[in-house]
Amino acid sequence: MTAEHRVRLPGRDIGCEEQQSILDATLRGGGWLSHSCTQGTCGTCKVKVLCGTVDHGASPEYTLTAEERERGLALACMASPCTDVVVEPLGVVADDGTPRYPLRDYEGTVTVLDDIASNTRRLKIRLDAAMEFNAGQYAEILVPGTGVGRQYSMANAPSESRELEFHIKRTDHGIATAGWIFGNLAVGDRVSLRGPLGQFGIARRHDEPAILIGGGTGLAPLTSIVRHALEHDLLPELHLYHGGRRRDDLYDGDYFRDLERAHPQFHYRPALSEEIWDGACGLVTDVVLDDFATCKGLRAYLCGPPPMVDAAVKALKRRRMAPRLVAREEFTASTPVLSSVL
Repeated sequence: MTAEHRVRLPGRDIGCEEQQSILDATLRGGGWLSHSCTQGTCGTCKVKVLCGTVDHGASPEYTLTAEERERGLALACMASPCTDVVVEPLGVVADDGTPRYPLRDYEGTVTVLDDIASNTRRLKIRLDAAMEFNAGQYAEILVPGTGVGRQYSMANAPSESRELEFHIKRTDHGIATAGWIFGNLAVGDRVSLRGPLGQFGIARRHDEPAILIGGGTGLAPLTSIVRHALEHDLLPELHLYHGGRRRDDLYDGDYFRDLERAHPQFHYRPALSEEIWDGACGLVTDVVLDDFATCKGLRAYLCGPPPMVDAAVKALKRRRMAPRLVAREEFTASTPVLSSVL
């Protein structure tokens, strides 16, 4: 039987199994720690262990150095307790009224599995029980027979809590995509997942107009944000930019153009970097620079590959957007799975 240890956080004690990560136990126990990738690559969940010892698991050296380990730092998403521990968060999130929904395990049935763009599929899962989440958050879908999970952002609004929608890009040799979602997964199959996870997104009203920039399937959480914001009048104006290389990289254009007609405060601007067409041409971040002489007094939501997100941050800084008003979510590569696990 696995031993349970106590994890003491400011204002809360939580039980944590020896093989359970501190982050997983905290979120399941109703606590909160800043986090983003949940796979050891971003460092957002870094904490200081004030008392007790932890197993760092597969924490990568580039995220948690040997010197940091010596100083008692740990990645909450990778570290599990060997004893009772006292933990101090480094990335403290101010209480801004954002709801914090506990992490839970869910089961569901695949209802939609459609090709929507080049090597991109829309996956919808009807849950046995509703999942409460904030627009912009993600879930981890468990790959059958592997013991691993992969993270995908919800594209549906939080009000649609029984059927989750995901936009998934195929990865060559990917255990979840090439080996399953683009392989033998079918409508009617049962799926296990856990969520919600992440702190990217929107949950309350803001006075600033927003620029939303997505690359590839980075459109998924932005779609959730758009749907939720329009449903509850959370933003006075929304400018959605979706970047792709060629036309077959874009998707849901008709849906967003319908939204434009129905909501005068919403604007949709797709851009292609490697094909000439009747829409915007060039890198999506350059299109934003062309469209806005200044971004002062605006906020932004960015999601996609790290190079695109970094370019967007630099572009918005050039246009004088306040850094505190830029929310970002980077799609990072998952930790490779050894062939012996397959």
